Amino acid sequence: MKFVYSGKGIEVTDSLKARVEKKLGKLDRYFDREAEAIIRFRQQKGGRNIAEITVSVKGLILRAEESSNDMYLSIDRAVDKLESQIRRYRTKMGKHLRDTIEAPEEAAPVYEEASYDVVRTKRFAVKPMEVEDAITQMELLGHNFFLFRNAANDTMNVLYRRNDGSYGLLVPEE
Repeated sequence: MKFVYSGKGIEVTDSLKARVEKKLGKLDRYFDREAEAIIRFRQQKGGRNIAEITVSVKGLILRAEESSNDMYLSIDRAVDKLESQIRRYRTKMGKHLRDTIEAPEEAAPVYEEASYDVVRTKRFAVKPMEVEDAITQMELLGHNFFLFRNAANDTMNVLYRRNDGSYGLLVPEE
């Protein structure tokens, strides 16, 4: 697994890197060597330490973010959350994540200077997928909506989670 670190308001020390690599090392059995982990550390005013871990493998994205007063505790909780996601979806996918069917590839978020209300722009490759696969990907990312190309009709669709917990699908009219 390849590791990429960044820190905002905190120095990324060797001990922080060692903690992440040790904790994520126990998840190596689910991933191949092509997996990439992007780890972001942030320290907010008031002493809140935030650890955000995003793992990309064969187009599948797993993400966890945790905060606490101790950065090491935040790392531990974020890795535990990732492990929980893997266990939950491994059964659903029927195999180890190593053998996952291709899902849409998402590049790492591209952060730009904000003008007006646009704070961040994300760019990602869009591959055709079934609605069920889009639901799985949206759940793995922990988002409330997901943009994808519907394999059934080759149009861009938006999947979203409704307030009652069900899902909605936005399909454009031509």
